[in-house]
Amino acid sequence: MNADKVKELTAQLEEGLNSLKDSDEYKKFLTCMSKFHSYSYNNTLLIMMQMPQATYVAGFNSWKNNFHRNVKKGEKGIKILAPAPYKKMVETQKTDKDGRSFVEEEEVTIPCFKPVTVFDYSQTEGEPIPELIKGELESDVINYDMIKKALIEVSDVPISYTDIESNAKGYFDPKNSQIVIQSNMSQSQTIKTMIHEISHSILHDYTKQKDNTEKKDRNTKEVEAESVAFTVCKHFGINTDDYSFGYILGWSKDASLKEFKSSLETIQKCSSRIIGRMEANLIDLEKTKMSIKDRLRENKERVLTQPKKQAKEKDNAISLI
Repeated sequence: MNADKVKELTAQLEEGLNSLKDSDEYKKFLTCMSKFHSYSYNNTLLIMMQMPQATYVAGFNSWKNNFHRNVKKGEKGIKILAPAPYKKMVETQKTDKDGRSFVEEEEVTIPCFKPVTVFDYSQTEGEPIPELIKGELESDVINYDMIKKALIEVSDVPISYTDIESNAKGYFDPKNSQIVIQSNMSQSQTIKTMIHEISHSILHDYTKQKDNTEKKDRNTKEVEAESVAFTVCKHFGINTDDYSFGYILGWSKDASLKEFKSSLETIQKCSSRIIGRMEANLIDLEKTKMSIKDRLRENKERVLTQPKKQAKEKDNAISLI
């Protein structure tokens, strides 16, 4: 895969993002998103371990007061840690200008955390939140079955398909080392989602990386995964422009798109890796497909010529009597 081609595709992505970010729809979306807290890496991990398919989470009262939505009866909340610092007076040993020591009491803030409960969007009901993303990609994909098989080979973790309870179209579960995709989606949505989650498994599975690996926040991870999905899909002729642009802008709240630009090299490398492996797998699948066709043609020819041969042998047998 030509690296310049990948750079060209990511440049198209940036151009599309810049053209959309000043729209009124985006401003409305950001106003809504500003009411959601940005969770730390540790809390993001806690959310992912308890509900990998979670999309937007907030506390019980936040859903009610900020979004006019109520938590459904019987829903089990997600436990995270919230800052709960407290102040106390402590005695501090100090020294005056003459070198004499003395004790002074001062107020200090002690960092502390407490467990709190949040709920995912799928666990609530009420007024819908503004959506920048189109409902779903709907187009068919040329050579869909082959591309799907090639992606399964690319993925280092197993991929399964099921009816996901939340509105998520797929998720990567590092705890159980698996990718889950919503079943019965359109061909283009299925392929795009598979690439998105495979990107997560390649870039953001910190359970398999060294302790000193920089851990990225959820916004950055989503920007990277969807940018890779856009680039790979574009290479194979699958148009996800409207969907991907909205998705990325939804996570990249900074108007200068810092997350995208700082991750550009990561996006390009991961895209090249997936494209290269997919193309190799597609070549192998095409060879297998041709080999099967050849065998079928040989079998067909054998079936067609066999009766003639048997008839000739029968004639010869009769003439010898």
